[in-house]
Amino acid sequence: MSGRLRDRSSSQAKRHSHHQTTTTVAAVAMPNFLTETLPCPFGELATNLSDSALRETAYEILVGACRSTGGKPLTYISQSERNSERTATPTLTSTASLQRSLTSTAASKVKKALGLRSSGRKKVSGESDSERVKKAVTIGEMLRVQMGISEQTDSRVRRALLRVAAAQLGRRIESIVLPLEMLQQLKPSDFPNQGEYEAWQRRNLKLLEIGLLLHPLLPLDKTDTAPQRLRQIIRGALEKPLETGKNNESMQALRSIVLSLACRTFDGSASETIHWADGFPLNLRIYQMLLEACFDVNDETSVIEEVDEVLELIKKTWVVLGMNQMLHNLCFLWILFNRYVATGEVEGDLLFAANNLLMEVEKDSKSMKDPNYSKILSSTLSAILGWAEKRLLAYHNYFHSDNTELLECVVSVGVLSAKIMVEDISHEYRKKRKEIDVAHERVDMYIRSSLRTAFFQIMEKVKSSKRSSNKNQQNQLPFLSILAQDVSTLAFSEKAIFSPILKRWHPLSAGVAVATLHSCYGNELKQFVSSIGELTPDILQVLRAAEKLEKDLVQIAVENSVDSEDGGKSIIREMPPYEAESVVSNLVKSWIKTRIDRLKEWVDRNLQQEVWDPQANKERFAPSSVEVLRIVDEALEAFFLLPISIHAALLPDLTNGIDRCLQHYISKAKSDCGTRSTFVPSMPALTRCSSRSKVSGVFKKKEKFQKAQSRKSQVGTTNGNGSFGIPQLCCRINTLQHIRTELDVLAKRTIVHLRSSESHVNNIANGMGKAFELSAASCLEGIQQLCEATAYKVIFHDLSHVLWDGLYVGEVSSSRIEPFLQELEHYLEVLSLTVHDRVRTRVITEVMKAAFDGFLLVLLAGGPARAFTLQDYETIAEDFKFLTDLFWSNGDGLPVDLIEKFSTTVKAILPLFHTETDSLIEEFKYMTAESYGSSAKSKLPLPPTSGQWSPTEPNTLLRVLCYRSDETAAKFLKKTYNLPKKL
Repeated sequence: MSGRLRDRSSSQAKRHSHHQTTTTVAAVAMPNFLTETLPCPFGELATNLSDSALRETAYEILVGACRSTGGKPLTYISQSERNSERTATPTLTSTASLQRSLTSTAASKVKKALGLRSSGRKKVSGESDSERVKKAVTIGEMLRVQMGISEQTDSRVRRALLRVAAAQLGRRIESIVLPLEMLQQLKPSDFPNQGEYEAWQRRNLKLLEIGLLLHPLLPLDKTDTAPQRLRQIIRGALEKPLETGKNNESMQALRSIVLSLACRTFDGSASETIHWADGFPLNLRIYQMLLEACFDVNDETSVIEEVDEVLELIKKTWVVLGMNQMLHNLCFLWILFNRYVATGEVEGDLLFAANNLLMEVEKDSKSMKDPNYSKILSSTLSAILGWAEKRLLAYHNYFHSDNTELLECVVSVGVLSAKIMVEDISHEYRKKRKEIDVAHERVDMYIRSSLRTAFFQIMEKVKSSKRSSNKNQQNQLPFLSILAQDVSTLAFSEKAIFSPILKRWHPLSAGVAVATLHSCYGNELKQFVSSIGELTPDILQVLRAAEKLEKDLVQIAVENSVDSEDGGKSIIREMPPYEAESVVSNLVKSWIKTRIDRLKEWVDRNLQQEVWDPQANKERFAPSSVEVLRIVDEALEAFFLLPISIHAALLPDLTNGIDRCLQHYISKAKSDCGTRSTFVPSMPALTRCSSRSKVSGVFKKKEKFQKAQSRKSQVGTTNGNGSFGIPQLCCRINTLQHIRTELDVLAKRTIVHLRSSESHVNNIANGMGKAFELSAASCLEGIQQLCEATAYKVIFHDLSHVLWDGLYVGEVSSSRIEPFLQELEHYLEVLSLTVHDRVRTRVITEVMKAAFDGFLLVLLAGGPARAFTLQDYETIAEDFKFLTDLFWSNGDGLPVDLIEKFSTTVKAILPLFHTETDSLIEEFKYMTAESYGSSAKSKLPLPPTSGQWSPTEPNTLLRVLCYRSDETAAKFLKKTYNLPKKL
């Protein structure tokens, strides 16, 4: 990564001037929502000591350290006059740092190593450039100005240090307790007034208390009385100024106690180094004051050009403060980072420098095992990580397309901090750390958190916008549809702006981002779907928007995963399909069920109110069918108005449901109307006739019985309700015919709808061929049943008094077919006028068949009230011709071939009525023997009634003999079957 940025910096350096680069840095600075104040990670001092007091102490140590390492003052030398072979080295190696783009070669090696721009000479204390050239300014003088130390204070410090040097015979700074020596060497006369002197004295006493008692390098021995005596002296001196003369008893006591505490060592051996300012955190707080001098007093965001020389001087204090290169790197890291934050995060260079220094700290942490260092490292990195993660966990709020370079730096800072802390903890507890990719895990967390935050912010924005638009009657798109569009925009923006940066730490950054958005939107969609009661256009719009969003997100995930080890399977597994199409399908199915249930309710309700009156409309079919078909048509129309793309797939659900409802209607329409067997009377038992002269007498006795039996056979077989009269039955037939016709219309209309919908399917017409097949079949079956029921009701129920109860009863010549024909003709006229044209022929044909059946039934099963002679044949044949002529109606009735077809059976049987009795008996015997074989030779069995009349069928022949008014026939029946003469 550093190599990549170094390459980028060199190319930018060629293209941009210094001014342009500075402008760019300002432009990409992080948004300054509110300047933060971060707590110092070095810890607070146990007693209050102001920053100015610490800064003055730091200056005293710095001056003392510089004087003890050389007598000559350090004179400021311009960069051009510097010796290229100077031995001062920066704190960093340039190869290990993350370089920022530079417009010119940095004059400072430290700046170059940190990636800081060289901004030319800086003015000190408001001096002009010409004045600076004329006036030779030492680095020490510049440091005084940078640290805010007055010339008077500086003069006093230097004067005191000269006295200390003279008194200590050239002892080095690390071998003396500087506050103790300063207390003894400076008198009230060295200060402008007594108050300032006393304040200065209290400050030095506090330093002794902090350095030796509150924050000593070596822990105090509880058995040692020196600490308690020192506290007493300091407490007394704070109440009354301490006499500091050389021979003063209190001063000698103070010196004795201070030195006894300061000269302690870990192993008890003698050491030239005295410990009074190297305990944590006092040493770090003092060192912090020194490092802050690296920033220009006139530009708090700029590091001075003389930072190399300043750091060389500051390092001289290490022996006093117990510092080393690693602690220096850690402190300087915090100073750079804190300055960036404290100044409003406007100077990106400082953050880049902190990041580069953090790389050095990472190296240091691997080798430095000191517990104090680990503690400071942890607190410092925790503060930095906390700041970084506050931004990274919601990076969409802080970064945009113009400051992605800054995002890269913040991620680097956060990831490095987390990585160092994880490694440091594992070292601290001497555990073998699991091989985990801290960077990968952290960036994964940042992406998921920030995308979730961004999602909910977008959601709130859409809700707010939706509320406003609802008031103004604008933008009526459903909330989740708008949200889907905005989430898709966010996903593509993430892919274009942030994913290329984050991919350096997380190869599937874009995939993780879209998976997070997919999950967030999916949760909202799931709640939405669970609350859906019925299908509406808004719901469908939401589901289509969700489907489009999902396709966009999956596409980004797949593109991002091309080069991954698992091909992106892990990301795709995180994106369970919304199954919008399945949801749509289920909703449409629910919608269809609701419609079908409603249709069934309408069917039942209309059927309950239906009276089957053919006069209700000119088409002579039931109004209920019109209403039901209207609802069916509306359901189909509404179905194809649904904005879905799966009409063809779900249409069978709808048509099957409609089919079942119509079948239910048809079933109800034909129920309780009776069938052929409902109206055909049961056949009386076989009897034999005696002579013709006795028939009239027999009839007179049997007539009432026969009529009663006839009517008795109808009990319970017909319904007296007016909805089952002949006109009502015709209305039912018309209704089923109307439904049958409309089913074809519905099927064709449905095909047109399908072709114009989004469902482009092949063989639509073929697929629709099976639509409404149950209803169509039921219509045909129902029409047939109703036609047959109507016909047999007319013949055997409505006209029974002139057919079953009247035809050929008694004398054939006096009870002929004319009365029956007259009334039948009236019924045929009613039927012709009432039934639909397309079923008229079928109804009349069924009446003809019923009439033929009734005619045969009178001849073959008319009961003992009827008897026929050979001479009656002509009359019977003539009557049957009259019956067939009625249906032919001089060519205006049924076709001749149709009449011939259904009159065949009657015409085949009639000749039996003028066949000689002996011949009939012989024919009967022969046919019975043929039917029963050898078992019929000894005794003729009684052939059962099959109902299938035929001149060759034994039972038919037997019945002709039973109704033959002939002695021979009677004797044969008496002898063979012992049939009675009467019932």
